[in-house]
Amino acid sequence: MNKRKIINDPVYGFVTVPNDLIFDIIQHTYFQRLRRIKQLGLTDFVYPGALHTRFHHALGAMHLMDRALNVLTEKGHMIFDAEREAALIAILLHDIGHGPFSHTLEFSLFENVKHEQISSWAINRLNQQFNGRLELAIQIFEGRYHRKFLTQLVSSQLDADRLDYLQRDCFFTGVHEGTIGAERIIKMLNVVDENLVVEEKAIYSIENFLSARRLMYWQVYLHKTAISSERMLIETIRRAKTLTQEGEEVQATPALNFFLERNISAASFKEDPDLLEVFMTLDDTDIWGSLKFWVEHDDLILSKLSAMLLRRELFQVQLYNEAPKAEQVKHLRNHVSEALGISQKEAKYFVAKGAVSNAAYIAQGQSINILTKSGEVLDVAKATDLPNIKAMSKIVRKNYLCWPKSISLPD
Repeated sequence: MNKRKIINDPVYGFVTVPNDLIFDIIQHTYFQRLRRIKQLGLTDFVYPGALHTRFHHALGAMHLMDRALNVLTEKGHMIFDAEREAALIAILLHDIGHGPFSHTLEFSLFENVKHEQISSWAINRLNQQFNGRLELAIQIFEGRYHRKFLTQLVSSQLDADRLDYLQRDCFFTGVHEGTIGAERIIKMLNVVDENLVVEEKAIYSIENFLSARRLMYWQVYLHKTAISSERMLIETIRRAKTLTQEGEEVQATPALNFFLERNISAASFKEDPDLLEVFMTLDDTDIWGSLKFWVEHDDLILSKLSAMLLRRELFQVQLYNEAPKAEQVKHLRNHVSEALGISQKEAKYFVAKGAVSNAAYIAQGQSINILTKSGEVLDVAKATDLPNIKAMSKIVRKNYLCWPKSISLPD
């Protein structure tokens, strides 16, 4: 069987599957599941074209990793075939642990288990199935390999992951202000003391990259409608889980029902090896299929939230510089309680508060390092006088309050 396939990608054109092992990984059920997980969760409620998947993104990131490794090789850095293969596998599988709707339900189905941790467990499981051939990829993914630039290409402030998702999300949402010069950035990559650097000639491209990232957060990832729809889905799953654990019958797909019945932590995954296998069958279709059942459920809260999501009757969102006052939230919940005929405790499902933050560049040990013409390596914020980069190092935090549009906000 010919496994050297060529995939036609809408962003880059032709993407080549480099060898048989990577082809077999792509064909594995763990990876094929990513076809059924949307990259941007419910953001298509804002931008109808945002229907691309984690499968698209993983292949695109692998393609950019390959381009970056070619550039570094051309500049005289020895990269062994085993290292190249391992780096491609590490970036290909970096998102394998995402659950339904990507980040949306990350802390709804589990207790403090991040998708990166699940990715690590999944890659280790694949390593067993592929007879230890992913061992070097695991070292790179987990940051244990001595050549740090390979890990930095997988996960850092300037990695193949970010370079792909910014271009891909920009393409599918149509938000062209988020366009970045990824090709030029990749061409300007270099390595100093086994650490990834960017040559000084690309400093304006880096500024554009950080600016685009900041813009995409406010205009796409943290768009008010995206916040609203995602919070509604979180509250819906929370209600379904509460009812299930109280003994109510809540019809759901087998995989989703498994997680509704249990409070699962990191320890749970370690105690029960089969738990990962169940999770690796869970995707967006489990949620949509279950929502259709829940519309008919006797519980008013579950049925109403499910119906509102299916009809795109979303909460309105108000943003604040400061956290909403407790009295304001309580007053609003009273209104919801009276309007829907539910208790004030139950009204919490319809009046949600929270906070979002946007930081385009926070180094925290993963700085973007610039290789100056004199050979000095400097953090990008120190290597330039551009005020934009310094401004983008500040975290901007916004608080929000959301509730049904049919209910007026009290004075």
